[in-house]
Amino acid sequence: FPSHDSVYRGNSTSYSDCLFTLQANKVYMGNSTSYSDCQYTFEDNKVYKGNSTSYSDCLFTIDGSRVYRGNSTSYSDCLYTINDGKIYRGNSTSYSDCLLTVEKDKVYRGNSTSYSDCLATVDGILKYAVVAVLIGPY
Repeated sequence: FPSHDSVYRGNSTSYSDCLFTLQANKVYMGNSTSYSDCQYTFEDNKVYKGNSTSYSDCLFTIDGSRVYRGNSTSYSDCLYTINDGKIYRGNSTSYSDCLLTVEKDKVYRGNSTSYSDCLATVDGILKYAVVAVLIGPY
């Protein structure tokens, strides 16, 4: 078993198409797990910039099925709502506000599950909120 999870471009699982590597609570660019390539750190339902866990470096807060801007959980700061395998814009769960569909190991654009609309392939287990953070912003 691999000691990390990976997110690849489109339908690929090729080494050269690796967008992100997730190991422990860190997200790295490409196939790297180097300290200098750390893009995000996850801790206590917060997503921080780089290797930081400082309050001022908090980019997102994950609260249940919603992802919020910064340290907020205010309705007006909701960036994404996750519901039934779909990631929606803001507080909406409307068909027209669907940004991503997650099905099995694939992430698709909008409501589609078409091969040509595949944005990413996930090798491992990722929470929908993590997918929203990695594939966004919109």
